[in-house]
Amino acid sequence: MGKGWSTEGIVDQSGRVAVVTGANSGIGLVAARELAGHGATVVVACRDIAKGDTAVEQMREQLGDAGDSAALHVRELDLADLGSVRGLATDVVAAFPGGIDLLVNNAGVMAPPRRETADGFELQLGTNHLGHFALTGLLFDQLKKKRGSRVVTVSSNAHKMGKIDFEDLQSTNGYRRWSAYGQSKLANLIFGLDLQKRIDEAGLDMKSMVAHPGLSSTNLGSAGTGTGNGVVNLLTTPILKFSHIVFAQDADHGALPTLYAATVPDLAGGSYIGPDGIGEHRGSPTIVAPRKVAHNHEIAERLWNESEKLTGVGFDFGTTAVPA
Repeated sequence: MGKGWSTEGIVDQSGRVAVVTGANSGIGLVAARELAGHGATVVVACRDIAKGDTAVEQMREQLGDAGDSAALHVRELDLADLGSVRGLATDVVAAFPGGIDLLVNNAGVMAPPRRETADGFELQLGTNHLGHFALTGLLFDQLKKKRGSRVVTVSSNAHKMGKIDFEDLQSTNGYRRWSAYGQSKLANLIFGLDLQKRIDEAGLDMKSMVAHPGLSSTNLGSAGTGTGNGVVNLLTTPILKFSHIVFAQDADHGALPTLYAATVPDLAGGSYIGPDGIGEHRGSPTIVAPRKVAHNHEIAERLWNESEKLTGVGFDFGTTAVPA
């Protein structure tokens, strides 16, 4: 499945409303551009409005004639501040009272020195997981209003080195940046798969997907605080330099798993999408296998409960009447 798939395979997105986090650069920019280029109305959610405006100009230029009519709306979002997360959710509800069709949880930070969010969370867990968990919960009623709506959460191959340390979720007892990054990306994966399980149990007409870009040349790792997802600029040893040269994809290709998860009509909920090449570093998007721990019910349940407690955001899985 997905062999050779490209943006040419994206079906018409007219009438869909999408929110893409971290859409001012890298994979998020490409995802927002392609969704808008295929007819969707896209909320470009990013920390810096000026950078968002510049990104939209870039998208319109890249789309050519289609860029003139592309519906792209820049909104401020700092996932490291739950107040900002709530602010974006309020804006989206006001702008699209009829609901939204797609939420792409894409933005992220990778391997910075230890810092804390505005709410006192370790920056990587707080931004990559808790911020997106809260945003999804706050927009969940809007997603329920649309038949066949989707949530796509972007994880990473780095989830394979992650462990959810419930005794020290905030890495206060000894911070190792890569361990903390792996934990946050595993949390993304567990959340996305657990969300589908809860959707199924509630009988809702929506899907939760997870995607990872492989090894992608984005700005995520340039200073350890970029937005987007992938692994880049880890060129501190000859081996890493060689791996980057041989395996890394550009953002256009790195975004394909996300776009596949967001748009392929018959894709099953709970699918995990990544590149089909060796080591899942690069290639065409296809269904890939997560670690077994990502399906561990006890870990998923505990992570969900902890996330609700830390963010103060819950999900209403009750059914909502939607237009026929």
